Amino acid sequence: MPLVKRCIEPRHLCRGAVPDGVTSELECVTNSTLAAIIKQLGSLSRYAEDIFGDLFNEANSFYMRMNSLQERVDLLAVKVTQLDSTVEEVSLQDINMRKAFKSSTIQDQQVVSRTSVPNPVVEMYHRGDKPPPLNILSPYRDDKKDALKFYTDPSYFFMLWREKMLQATEDKRKEKKRQKYNSHTRSVFLLSLSPLPLSPFFGLYSLLSLFSSSVSIFSLYL
Repeated sequence: MPLVKRCIEPRHLCRGAVPDGVTSELECVTNSTLAAIIKQLGSLSRYAEDIFGDLFNEANSFYMRMNSLQERVDLLAVKVTQLDSTVEEVSLQDINMRKAFKSSTIQDQQVVSRTSVPNPVVEMYHRGDKPPPLNILSPYRDDKKDALKFYTDPSYFFMLWREKMLQATEDKRKEKKRQKYNSHTRSVFLLSLSPLPLSPFFGLYSLLSLFSSSVSIFSLYL
């Protein structure tokens, strides 16, 4: 469902009841319509200021990023021009002793958060009706859950994502355990197919090795 960020008010210019005792209804409707048009222009100017403010912030952020990138490119160009492969020799040991490259660029995090909500959406949120006070029923619930969360729960999608991530991690752990068990089972099976030596001592030693391997595999599986 699309979300209207900016809604110009009033929407209906000529809709309204004529007050009692008005002698000229046409003049009253004309004046009220002109007043509504002025209100629309005021609302439009306020939203235009907000839009141009957002554009200025985006352009300023883009300029700062481009300026930082240009400085890094200039510094790299100076270093490249100073390098001479015929004079400077870098050994393999020096290359291995160098630290790995680590970027200093700060990645944008929590892009969709309460602090990043546009001002028109915040105003719309505050104009909305508050949820009913269902939290007063929480002490009377046997499961000790918050009654308001059955009506509205802002953390629902985060908890759903958290459960999916935990389930994916558990599935990967079980898959690794199953693969490890299958590899051990295959090795024991190949060992059981190999012929036993004729010497009683080596035959007993092979049987004990086979038994210990089977016990370790079953303990790992359990």
